[in-house]
Amino acid sequence: MSKEVVIRAENISKLYQLGQVGTGTLSHDLKRWWARARGQEDPYLKIGVENDRTKKSDSDFAWALQDINFEVHQGDTLGIIGKNGAGKSTLLKVLSRVTAPTQGQIKIKGRIASLLEVGTGFHPELTGKENIYMNGAILGMSKREISRKFDEIVDFAGVELYINTPVKRYSSGMYVRLAFAVAAHLEPEILIVDEVLAVGDAEFQKKCLGKMGDVASHGRTIIFVSHNMQAVQSLCKSAIYLKSGRLADAGQTDKVINNYLAREIKNCLVKSWTEAEAAGNDVVSLLHAEIAPQLSDPSDQILVTTPIDIIFRFRLHKDMHLNLSLLLFTASGNCIFNVVTTPKDVKAGYHESVLKIPRQLLNDDIYTINLLFVKDASVVIYSLEDLLTFEVSDIVRDGNWYGKWLGAVRPDLDFSLT
Repeated sequence: MSKEVVIRAENISKLYQLGQVGTGTLSHDLKRWWARARGQEDPYLKIGVENDRTKKSDSDFAWALQDINFEVHQGDTLGIIGKNGAGKSTLLKVLSRVTAPTQGQIKIKGRIASLLEVGTGFHPELTGKENIYMNGAILGMSKREISRKFDEIVDFAGVELYINTPVKRYSSGMYVRLAFAVAAHLEPEILIVDEVLAVGDAEFQKKCLGKMGDVASHGRTIIFVSHNMQAVQSLCKSAIYLKSGRLADAGQTDKVINNYLAREIKNCLVKSWTEAEAAGNDVVSLLHAEIAPQLSDPSDQILVTTPIDIIFRFRLHKDMHLNLSLLLFTASGNCIFNVVTTPKDVKAGYHESVLKIPRQLLNDDIYTINLLFVKDASVVIYSLEDLLTFEVSDIVRDGNWYGKWLGAVRPDLDFSLT
């Protein structure tokens, strides 16, 4: 039995004016009015550049969204992904009725609770308690219903000490903790959550994801925007990928995320610095970092069968008991492994470290490297995140590409059948 459609977006487009707000507005409004009076189309809907912030344009308008179509069914968990400026937050504002689309229409069935940015829906002069009741009333709940949930909201947010304090005195973390607790506990049919969870600490983010999973298990609908691919992957059954205001892909979450990562994340196999510009501090300077796959032709793809050397050259400015720690992550944020060199006494001067990754260990994926220089096996003296990026591809057998295997790694182990 098919589930009921609770959100239907039909040809949604949103046009914004660039430059100073108000410049030429009266003139544009008069032209729009005259076009409507003659039964003609709005002249400004035909102009406007694509929402690509990296390009210049002479147009006064830009499309934040263009021709977006999708459906969300009751109980679905939908992730929305894309680079900064892709139109994700604009789409959420349209769905939340904060702003109206320039073209198209949104059909929504059910009560919506939105958490679009820190402090959304809160009045800074009211206390935490008063804001809970105000938000509940906005959602159409009775005072009795809100009171029944009140203790649970306060306990989840962890702000009991400050619940009678005006929220203008809250930190951004306290703000978002209470705002999320209100949005998640006041039983909306549809919960819309933007990237605001990044404000909270790791423990609270985990708590929020658990709560959203619980909300979804009770048949309510969740729309979740995040740059954390691991969070989207764990929470959402389906996803849409926005690129420059357009719908680039939609479907099963893993497929959409893989498409997004392949199109947006570029390989970075080598980084080098001069002595004067070296990455580091007064203790250590990183001069060279390189992914060196053992390929017969440097232009060939790195395959799962390709052995890889990861090379670092650095200068140590003082004698030290030192080790290096390398963390390998997938582009979606999963840590595949963390390996360390044996801690030992190292003299000041130039040194090289090499990690050898054997063939048939890594899966078909995109990987990034974090590197840490560690003193006395416990004190991080310098670290670099997303230092290098590389893609490992599956091999083609008999003309067929079999794609990514399940599992974090795919080692070639001795597994026999007799």
